[in-house]
Amino acid sequence: MQTKSGVTVSRYRALMTDTDREYLSEDEYEGTEKRYQAVSRVRKRINEEVPEDVTILAENYPDLLGDLQEAVCEEEK
Repeated sequence: MQTKSGVTVSRYRALMTDTDREYLSEDEYEGTEKRYQAVSRVRKRINEEVPEDVTILAENYPDLLGDLQEAVCEEEK
């Protein structure tokens, strides 16, 4: 994603940045410090940021919380 000034910035895709997705999905990063750090960043978001986001949605936008629950809790088909 580019800002108005033309600077490219990573954008978040739910819990992971594009960089996190790369480090977690590419075999070349298996066992590397980059993968370890990506796992750590994602785990921190899950444990620290998601609960706060859920609280805000529950209190202010329950329909959005329902959408989140459907997306996360949907069973594999």
